[in-house]
Amino acid sequence: MRSLGRVVRARRRRTVSYNINETLPAILDLRKLFARAGRFDLTQEVPLSKFYATLIAGLSLLAMAAAGGWMNFKKPADPELKKKLTPIQYEVTQHEGTEPAFRNEYWENHKAGIYVDVVSGEPLFSSLDKFESGTGWPSFTKPLEPANVVNKTDRKFFMVRTEVRSKHADSHLGHLFDDGPPPTGQRYCMNSASLRFVPVEKLEAEGYGKYLPLFKKQEAHK
Repeated sequence: MRSLGRVVRARRRRTVSYNINETLPAILDLRKLFARAGRFDLTQEVPLSKFYATLIAGLSLLAMAAAGGWMNFKKPADPELKKKLTPIQYEVTQHEGTEPAFRNEYWENHKAGIYVDVVSGEPLFSSLDKFESGTGWPSFTKPLEPANVVNKTDRKFFMVRTEVRSKHADSHLGHLFDDGPPPTGQRYCMNSASLRFVPVEKLEAEGYGKYLPLFKKQEAHK
């Protein structure tokens, strides 16, 4: 029988890997995770390595969640949406409406922070990429999280445009044009009604702490 010291030293010399799909159920109930530890025979290599892999993966994902890296963005049911959103927010996000230019909440917002989907909270754009387009709507050169933005062909009003929607909530956000400034040459022309602004000082408290380094980096270059 191998000693516990030898077993532990052997584990330290190995690289731990894990399958996230197998790990998540255990993470969601940490009581089961630690209950399993009591059933492991420390002289058996395979069960012990699996336990450590699960434990390390669980702690890593919990830390990521605390920093805003693991959030669940869902679209509420329609009755709840109608209660949550203002009439203009509902019309724009759910029925591809357009708010008035120069008479909306964020077209002239110059504060530091990020813009999230008003329906689901998924991160969409950053003030670091916002610019004055002169159109009367908030405009950005690129998304903060490209995976959360979906482009679709819009053929309404006898023209062809690129519609921009959110990935998780499928909210109508606005349109994308190729007349923006460098370095992208793109203009994401968004509706304020589709967005909710989260100022930099509230990022961590609202679960978006992983974006704080972006703003600290900007401050360092000033």
